[in-house]
Amino acid sequence: MSDRPPAWAVIGTLIGAPLFMGAVIVYVPYALTGWRLAPPLLGLAAFRPAGVALAALGAIELLEFVLRFVREGHGTPMPMAPPRRLVVGGAFRVVRNPAYLAALAVVAGQGLWLGSVRVLAYALILAAIFHVVVVAYEEPTLRATFGRAYDEYCRRVPRWLPRRPRGR
Repeated sequence: MSDRPPAWAVIGTLIGAPLFMGAVIVYVPYALTGWRLAPPLLGLAAFRPAGVALAALGAIELLEFVLRFVREGHGTPMPMAPPRRLVVGGAFRVVRNPAYLAALAVVAGQGLWLGSVRVLAYALILAAIFHVVVVAYEEPTLRATFGRAYDEYCRRVPRWLPRRPRGR
């Protein structure tokens, strides 16, 4: 298989990723807050810069994730055009679901920055939804697609709590 990602993976990702991210991590927090700053949570002004930093780190990881899915996986993050190769590099070396964690970081960061309990509650709801999607759909699909390679990957890398990579 060529090391060059297929054009459909690039085009699909350029269309699909912004739609998902726009809806889940931009539109809903906007709908909940109108981007209006509330008083800092618990009266702690330090939550604002912490929220900005958390959101920025999450956004950087989301970009890395999207690029990795195209380059390494030769596919898109969308179920209708999944990667053809098992993606195990980059952040996938320390946690199996870095994109979901990154999306949660962006949303939670917005909640901290904006002083919005509603956005933080939305982040918790998203976390529960992501967990169900991963356990009920993604993991069985990846296991069926990649078999032993995916099982071995699961033995080495945790689902949600990042940890230092172990041997290959």
